[in-house]
This record gives sequence, structure tokens and C-alpha cells, in this order.
Amino acid sequence: MSNQTNTLPDIVQTVVFNAPIQKVWDAVATSEGIAAWFMPNNFKPEAGYEFHLEAGPFGNSPCKVTDVTPPNRLSFAWGKDWSLTFELKDVDGKTEFTLIHSGWDADKVTEFNQPHSVVREMMANGWTGIAKKLTAYIEA
Repeated sequence: MSNQTNTLPDIVQTVVFNAPIQKVWDAVATSEGIAAWFMPNNFKPEAGYEFHLEAGPFGNSPCKVTDVTPPNRLSFAWGKDWSLTFELKDVDGKTEFTLIHSGWDADKVTEFNQPHSVVREMMANGWTGIAKKLTAYIEA
């Protein structure tokens, strides 16, 4: 019997914001910032901190902070399978922001009994819209 997983590619999106890195960090690594462009939450930027994203009709989604390296990296486990990472890099006074949503496996289903392969495609499209909301919030 094999332990191989049927891994699907991470969702990776990179955006360059016309804003300093600290402003972007505050938008992606504070409860207020995350609520403004993503979902209401009770996040705290502390490794090991357990929090919830309020996912509307899907209820509260459990998360746990796994890495906080201000102002360059924030990672947290999301739900039972996923990981979300925000990487920030200063580029001549602007900020390169990369979102990495990993943990996709074609053989798994979400807590809501939907195949990862289906949800991954919906989320990949959803992140495009969310990135636009984040841009509007940061560059306002």
C-alpha cells in the first residue's frame, strides 16, 4: 500500500502594491486588516495562536498561526488540510506580495464534503477577486 498523495498545485498569486511594506504587513497581519479585505476573524499575529475566519454560510473556519516573521512572512493552517502563506518583499519602496494557498489533494474532500479538485478551482478564481479587494484597501 502506498502513502503517495495525489497533490494538486498550490494556488500562488503575486501582486506588487504601490505601498510600503509596513502598510501591507498591517493589512495582512492584523485582525482589522484581514477583516477589511478577506473575512471577519479573531486573528492575532502570534505563532501557535488559534483563531477563526468567519466564512459566512460555511461557518467559522478554524485556523492556527504557524509562522510570523514581520514584516516578511505570515503563515497559518486553515481548516483541516490547507495552509495559507503571505510573503512580502520590499522592492524600491513598493511591496511585492505573494499569496500561497497549499494543501490541495485530489483524493481528499473538504469539511463540507466537496472534492479538493473542485474547491481548488473555485478558490483560485476567488483569490483573484480577493487580491483586487486587498489592492483597493492598501492603495486607498
